[in-house]
Amino acid sequence: MSTDPSVEAEPDRPSRPITAGELTRRNVERVMALESSEQAKATAADRVADAITTFSGSIRFVWITVILVGGWIAANLMLPRHDRVDPFPFPLLTLVLSVEAIFLSIFILMSQNRAAKVSDKRGHLDLQLNMLTEQENTKMLQMLEDIGRSVGAEFCSGPEVEVLAEATQPEALSQQIDQAAEAVERKRDGET
Repeated sequence: MSTDPSVEAEPDRPSRPITAGELTRRNVERVMALESSEQAKATAADRVADAITTFSGSIRFVWITVILVGGWIAANLMLPRHDRVDPFPFPLLTLVLSVEAIFLSIFILMSQNRAAKVSDKRGHLDLQLNMLTEQENTKMLQMLEDIGRSVGAEFCSGPEVEVLAEATQPEALSQQIDQAAEAVERKRDGET
């Protein structure tokens, strides 16, 4: 297993066992640093899109919209017919709300695209860490088996241990997942 300098004892502290609480705190700090790093990469347009998306997804935005649209409709219904800016069926209001919907959709898509890129990166990181963990576990099983043999200890050996001690092949697993998904899809298509 690789040694991480941030997990080792700090130079000004005496060497002592690290508690689970300290490890989780450090892990949380590392994850937060990764999140901050991703946020720092956001362009000005990304930040504007995120701010607009956040605001437009709030109840405050809903209430502001209800008040403005309701006020517009009420004003145009209550004013004398010749003073109405936008008489029923409110074509100007419809145009403004349509343009607003177009821009909100664009900002939401921009935010979602950026979030998808960050999510893809996290998924790739998870996959890399999982593969590294699997390789470390395989190596540990092999080492335990070698240690057991060298000290003459009786250990549980069998087909499961032998299979687990082999390196996992992600390509083969991916193929199995694809085959299972295709079988489910064929079955579903056959039922419809």
